[in-house]
Amino acid sequence: MPNPYFSRRDFLHRAILAGLFSSLPVSVLAQIITRTPPKSPFGSNSTAEDVTEGLNLSGLTFAITGANSGLGFETMRVVALRGAHVIGIARTQEKADKACASVQGETTPMFLDLADWDSVVRCAEQIRALNIPLDGLITNAGIMALPELELVNGVERQFAVNHLGHFILINQLREPILAAPQGRFVMLSSRAHRRADNGIEFDNLDGSQHYDPWNAYGVSKLANALCARELAAQISHTNATANSVHPGVIATNLTKNLPAWQQWGAKYLGWMFLKDVAEGAATQTYVATSPDLVDVRGFYFADCNVADGTPYMKDDALAAKLWTVSEGLTKDFLPPAHRA
Repeated sequence: MPNPYFSRRDFLHRAILAGLFSSLPVSVLAQIITRTPPKSPFGSNSTAEDVTEGLNLSGLTFAITGANSGLGFETMRVVALRGAHVIGIARTQEKADKACASVQGETTPMFLDLADWDSVVRCAEQIRALNIPLDGLITNAGIMALPELELVNGVERQFAVNHLGHFILINQLREPILAAPQGRFVMLSSRAHRRADNGIEFDNLDGSQHYDPWNAYGVSKLANALCARELAAQISHTNATANSVHPGVIATNLTKNLPAWQQWGAKYLGWMFLKDVAEGAATQTYVATSPDLVDVRGFYFADCNVADGTPYMKDDALAAKLWTVSEGLTKDFLPPAHRA
């Protein structure tokens, strides 16, 4: 089936442009290739099915972390429904098998534990062993507001899981993403990045100076968005893109660490002020699949449109420093070409 993103003529045109501009500095190239996305017809009430209505994703392959429940499961269900092959990734093989078996379409279950970086590498190796381009990687999994300080490899757990685990996966899968005609990295950030009052506190990544559950979560979500921004600059000379998204506020398994009264409120009163899962999955599905977002990279989306964040979200120097520090923290788990 033809690739729904663009025609053969479009593909040849972009290939020619890539050859002509390959010797230009990245900063100049980004200005030439990256474009501001058009305003979409979708909004806060749109669902993942709405944003993919009429799309034929046959022949494309997407990998989604956290595909066993919540937003990840709904994204997998809808993308597979539109004809794509989905690699559904969960924290255990059993969860991945069960989730993939319960959706219509072509799926491949795999597992990784974002707190076990060896397992992240093994999962990436399995995906690369398929020897097919990867049209999209949606880093959906995460944890939120851990009440007590916990460490993973010497780093605060939310930062280690939400950012560094995915950072390893992103770098391990860069080659198959770049091999696709128009590969896309879609990273789940959150409006909660606003809770990172001081940006990324590089001298407190282990939480030893102070620990606040929501600040730590905000730092990890700011890191997700900055990672997408820096990656977008690094791949601006290619056909691939990287963007981050805020899915909205949804009652999913992420709420399990909240106080009991807040979980009760989300369960029984959430219909008045929260998105449901179908609506929450819309933005990441839109950014991963919309034909309108070819060559759109380095943006932060909410409600299926570009959104504003804190000034930290557009701090390119901070994004570059985060990338370098992240390479140092994960160097033993990165491909040789990406080790600091």
